[in-house]
Amino acid sequence: MTDDKMLARIAALLRQAENTENEHEAEAFMAAAQRLATTTSIDLAVARAHAATRTAAQEPVQRTVTIGNAGTRGLRTYVQLFVVIAMANDVKCDVASNSTFVYAYGFAEDIDATHALYASLVVQMVKASDAYIASGRHRPTPTITARLNFQLAFGARVGQRLADARDEAKRQVAADVERPKGTEIALRNKDIELKSFYREASKARGTWRATNASAGYSSAARRAGDRAGQRAKLGPSPELSGARAALND
Repeated sequence: MTDDKMLARIAALLRQAENTENEHEAEAFMAAAQRLATTTSIDLAVARAHAATRTAAQEPVQRTVTIGNAGTRGLRTYVQLFVVIAMANDVKCDVASNSTFVYAYGFAEDIDATHALYASLVVQMVKASDAYIASGRHRPTPTITARLNFQLAFGARVGQRLADARDEAKRQVAADVERPKGTEIALRNKDIELKSFYREASKARGTWRATNASAGYSSAARRAGDRAGQRAKLGPSPELSGARAALND
């Protein structure tokens, strides 16, 4: 399957997820979207391994992903969401010190899948945190502390769900006796190639963290964000076009 076909099928799964009110169906569509991304990535890795020659389009790339404007509060939670989605899709990230942008390193199909998933989920994260703050359930915790904790927990839960779906897709591939031999070798070589590319291309210094000591902690907001992350659907919404516009290569 080509990258374009994968994205079209993921978009169809996202629409199905958005159009259902059944949480179990939404979960199934979400998992299916991630499994499709993983399976396509594996197929393309195998195809690259068997290709007699490699084109520039088949090499790892670096893209700059704009997260938000300098000074915007809560950008760290947006970055965290992008990073956990990237981790589930074999994409490495370097983060700007002010969290306004991310350097994404990976194969094109994996970065594209990460873009698609992030563009949907960031809208849901913001809407869910807005609803939580508007409900007043965070009081007496300061609003910014509650919002940050809510969104951090949302991202962590979504990241775990996507990682679980990725692992399930890999198990299915491993159990498929009709798949061509050499899949494990192709994936190992892909991982080696990506790590080598990252070492050569990355200029990162230090370690980025999603939280800092001054952010404060709210267990109630974390629990609420975790529940919202568990319920999150993948699908386009009226705000989605605006969210995609913030993702600049």
